[in-house]
Order: sequence, then structure tokens, then C-alpha cells
Amino acid sequence: MRFSVWPNLMQSAEDVLSVARHAEDTGWDGVWVADHFMGDDGGFGAADSPTLEATAVLAALAVATRRVRIGPLVLGATYRHPAVVAKWAVTTDLLSAASREGSAGSGRLVLGLGAGWQANEHEQYGIDLPSVRDRVSRFDEYCRAIASLLREPTTDLDGDWFRLTGALCEPKPSAGPGRPGIPILVGGKGDRMLRITARLADEWNMWGLPERIAERSAVLDRACHDIGRDPSSIGRSTQALLLPTDDGARARRFLDAVAPRAAVAGPDDLIAETVAGWSQVGVGEVIVPDSPLGRGAERSEHLDRLAGIFDQFRG
Repeated sequence: MRFSVWPNLMQSAEDVLSVARHAEDTGWDGVWVADHFMGDDGGFGAADSPTLEATAVLAALAVATRRVRIGPLVLGATYRHPAVVAKWAVTTDLLSAASREGSAGSGRLVLGLGAGWQANEHEQYGIDLPSVRDRVSRFDEYCRAIASLLREPTTDLDGDWFRLTGALCEPKPSAGPGRPGIPILVGGKGDRMLRITARLADEWNMWGLPERIAERSAVLDRACHDIGRDPSSIGRSTQALLLPTDDGARARRFLDAVAPRAAVAGPDDLIAETVAGWSQVGVGEVIVPDSPLGRGAERSEHLDRLAGIFDQFRG
């Protein structure tokens, strides 16, 4: 299994880079960031919390790190034209290849994509947020456009949402052994999103504890079988809020505060039991948000404690 860190972008640039560098120095496998311009005034923070922009942070991480995979979890499809996203992704991937530990090789970017959902940032910035049905239809075209731009010499698409005519996207991403280009990850859990994942994605992600992941993963498997794709060809990742603590009262307070989000709080063996459950249902990567873990030395201590728990699941 892989284990990755998700630094909250509602903190200083110095703190984000500190988390990423600590992760790289202590054996974590990846660093992911969310793509939002503000909080949602709910479970994802106050709307007026200063928030860094994801694509700029990822470009910085491409050169500030040498080993870890990096990626957005996930880019909102409503915010940027797919051709702009493809150009950004290739540039960031090439930067990450040039910065790779040792000699330059293949890139380290995973392109996480999602349909978009957060209403308040769309309202404030005047960005259209279609109905859920239209949003998923638009996302299908969006993913097809990006996949073609990244992989084909030119792209033509005359869709309901996007039009590309002999579109170039040069240079192409860096490649290496077992990595023909930038992997595409789709974040989503609805049946239509899982069908898009089956057709177009290399990896799949959603929030959830093992039972929920197992149910949705089975739907993805069926979608793969329907089109003749091997379900094991799609990597699977998840995240939950994890708080290692031996203080039972603190654990209960934390779980009450973050409900109904997927979360685990308690001693090391409880977290290990959850990771084992994820492994049993086919999860290959666990992503850990840093928001419950404090700041500075406290956060580093929590990350190191989690890394120690995870060691038994590596390989």
C-alpha cells in the first residue's frame, strides 16, 4: 500500500511546504492538495479562511520535492477549460521529472479530476454550476478531452460542452518504465461517475471507511466488466480524517465534531485495524489530511506516529 499526506491549503505556504518536505524525508509516498478557492462554511472550513490555489501549489511542489507523487484531489472541472488543464498538467509533470531524485526520469504528477460541487465559490466568482446530471455529462466530455490532449497528436471534439479542432498539446508528458504518461484519477462515487472512471481513468478515489469503499468499489468493478476492462487495472485510493490518540475522551470529541465525515480516532491498533480493512477491500493508497494533526512539531509527531502504524502494510 501507499500512504500519502494531504496538507490543507488554508495555511501558510511555508506550512504547506514544511508538510511536503517532512513527508518526503520520512518515507511517505505522495502529497495531495484540494482544489478550492475558499471554505464552504461547513465541514470544509470557513469561507473567509485564506486559501492557497491548488495548481500554483502543485507547480511549487514539483520542484520542492524529489521523490513523492503529487496531485490534486481533485481539480474541479467547472473552474478551468480542459485544454488549459492539460497544458498545466504537462508543464507541472515535466517540472517534477526534472526535479526527480537522482537523474531526471518520468514525472510524478497524478491528474486528479472531479465534476465540481462547492456552490459558494461558484456563486462568488460567477462560475456556472450546472445541475448534477449536466455536471456529470460535462465531466465526461472534459475527461475525454484531457485524455486525448495528453495522449494523442491532435484532438478533435465537437461536444455539447467543449469544442476542440486539431488541438495540439505539446510537449507531451514525460514517460518511463510502467508509466506511459500522466495517470488520470477520477474522484467520485455516483454510478455515472464510476462508469466514467471505468472508461477513462487510471485511478479512482473517494472518501470512506472500508465498508463504504467496498460497496462503491464493487459498482466500479461491474462498470469495468461491462466494457471488458480488467478492474484491477484501476488503482484505488481513499482518505479519512485520522487522529492517533490514547485519550478516549479526546477521540470521542473529535469524532462528534467532524461527523458525518469518514474519520477514525483512537489508539494505534484501532487505526491499523481500519487500514487493514481498506487493504482487504482493494485500496492501494491511503491519504491522510493534516487538518486534525495540529501544526509544527505536534503535526510532525502525529505524522511520524501514523507512519509507524503504516509500516506493517507497506510493500
